[in-house]
Amino acid sequence: MRAGSRSALFGLSVFLVMLPAGEAQSLPDLQSRFDRETSGVQKAKLLGKLGDAQFEEARRAGKTGEYDALGLTLEKYRDNVRAAVEALKKQHPNAEKQSNGYRQLEMHVRKGIREVDETILVSPEGYKPPLQLVRQDLIGMDDELLKMLFPRRPVEKHDAPPPAEKPEALPPAEKRP
Repeated sequence: MRAGSRSALFGLSVFLVMLPAGEAQSLPDLQSRFDRETSGVQKAKLLGKLGDAQFEEARRAGKTGEYDALGLTLEKYRDNVRAAVEALKKQHPNAEKQSNGYRQLEMHVRKGIREVDETILVSPEGYKPPLQLVRQDLIGMDDELLKMLFPRRPVEKHDAPPPAEKPEALPPAEKRP
């Protein structure tokens, strides 16, 4: 065998070893793994795979017009996010010092908010209110995660009126006409 053939064969074998063994896990398998998981960090990391599978299921349901199933899937995603947040808060209450899990969860919740937004746009009117509630819940959890990750960031104040303009300074009395 020539050297070029050996390196090509070696490259092919490395590629084949790196391929995942078997198919991706099904949604029920991922959900049961998520439900059994006791580590908050692992639960948050597992939510990435589970959430992506739920989004795919929701898209499939939307394409076939099964809006009830679509809504239930996104509600289950919201409940899973809530469970992951609570598990993290219980095991690692200081997110600023132990941010592992919080960061992954926050990024995926942002993705979830985008998915729900897109779903609201294409859903019939009767299905929008429950999806808007799911969206509001996800936004609330995202805000909570951000506050936990960055507790010292300046708080936005929307109620403060804009500063009044300063009146033009009058010249000193001796320079006035």
